[in-house]
Amino acid sequence: MHQALYRKWRPQRFEDVCGQEHITSILQYEVAHNACSHAYLFCGSRGTGKTTCAKILAKAVNCENPVHGSPCGVCDACRSIDAGSATDVLEIDAASNNGVDNIRDIRDEVVYTPSALKYRVYIVDEVHMLSISAFNALLKTLEEPPAHVLFILATTELHKLPATIVSRCQRFEFRRIAVSVLQERLLTIAAQEGISLDPEAARLLGKQAQGGMRDAISLLELCAGSRKPINVDLVNEIVGISGREDMVRIVRAIADRSYEVLLDEIAAVVASARDIVVFWQDLISFYRDMLVYKSTSSAAKYLDLTDHEQEQLATITDTFTKEQLLYHCKLLDDAFFAMQRANALKRSVAEMTLIRMCDETLDTSPEAMLSRISRLEGAVNSGVVISAVPPAPPAKQAEKVADAPKQTATEAKSDRAVKAPSAPAVGENKRVLKSIRSWIEIADRMQALDGGAASFLRQARAYRDETGRIIIRVESDFPKMVLDQDGVKSNLSQTASAVLGTPVTPNQIVIEVKPQKIEESDTIIDELIEDN
Repeated sequence: MHQALYRKWRPQRFEDVCGQEHITSILQYEVAHNACSHAYLFCGSRGTGKTTCAKILAKAVNCENPVHGSPCGVCDACRSIDAGSATDVLEIDAASNNGVDNIRDIRDEVVYTPSALKYRVYIVDEVHMLSISAFNALLKTLEEPPAHVLFILATTELHKLPATIVSRCQRFEFRRIAVSVLQERLLTIAAQEGISLDPEAARLLGKQAQGGMRDAISLLELCAGSRKPINVDLVNEIVGISGREDMVRIVRAIADRSYEVLLDEIAAVVASARDIVVFWQDLISFYRDMLVYKSTSSAAKYLDLTDHEQEQLATITDTFTKEQLLYHCKLLDDAFFAMQRANALKRSVAEMTLIRMCDETLDTSPEAMLSRISRLEGAVNSGVVISAVPPAPPAKQAEKVADAPKQTATEAKSDRAVKAPSAPAVGENKRVLKSIRSWIEIADRMQALDGGAASFLRQARAYRDETGRIIIRVESDFPKMVLDQDGVKSNLSQTASAVLGTPVTPNQIVIEVKPQKIEESDTIIDELIEDN
């Protein structure tokens, strides 16, 4: 039966673990000097070596002939643990065994001495999934276990563990593995497995793994399944990511206001069946690189790029001001959030956002104004005269527009896409409303306090106005009557304060029926999602 590469190449000694020398050196010293703790806590992101080090430590403390604190791998104890037949080493998945009864079974077992090995070792993976009662049952045993028992807890979410558990363990933080380390390891594995792997492709796979060795090796195996030499183009095609050249072409099109190029790029993403959200994340990452380059004098320290990529980044970054980059980043972030709410409209959201990025005059937000001002200041300082009005369409395109049939008054009135906002009356203050992104979380938390109100809150839309009030818009008078009660507002103010991180009083909560017309403060994207 085929064995996955990440399992086949799992380290068997501390010396083989990549990128975690600050941890393996301590564990080797403790094993070599018989100074092991009774409980360890391994925390860090996925694929960084937590479970691997736990298994190596279980072998090392039971090894008959350890070598410099690492297991020999050939004694009966090491071979039985490797084969999974050692009854004294138990690996428990807390995600599926998280009840208090499972922990009570462990508490009853620890009193017995090991049947064949020197230590009984409990490896509890994803320990943060244990229930509160299970944690309480584990406390006393974890603090004072018998001398022949060793606990190794592993978690990807340290913040979910009670402080009483953390304080009883020797804690180790597993870091994300550097791209250069991942690249070197992938090249070593590929050479041993007879896989043709280009160094640049290995570096790209390492970047996509986001610091996880297991993910990097899995991506290598995925690409190797094509039975072709693995290069950058093959990685982009199989993994479904946009190449850096694609990002450069898109950003240049934004700078040149080349709408056709942008729409062609989105159409190509859709036609290739790639996820637009993944494409959007790649674009956000590229803008992050540009912003880092624009903001620091030593960008190479924060960017994992080749010399050619750095030169390319420098050239295209110089076409933008820092204010423009920040404005574009805000639009990208807003669009990414909108894509999470409107799965069927991802393409439309992406296209409209890219068009808005090309022309700041389409937006009246403070960020857009700063972007326009910075562009004008740069032009004045360089002695170049530019127009704040977008360039006219090419001659052929202008002829098509001139020849197009005139729109009737009825059609113009019913066309919502070109609807002009009405000006406020004299002396009227226009409200500025901003969507509350964590509104779903607030509504979900209200479920425990008031289930009926929570159901109406999930269907409502919520905003913060310029005074800090929370404006909740519902569909009709009945949900308004339910939510406008003092008790509901009191519970809602407490919940909103906890989620938003700022105090919200009941008087700051306003319930109103949704108006027929979308206000100016709603973006085009919000209007599109609202109408869907």
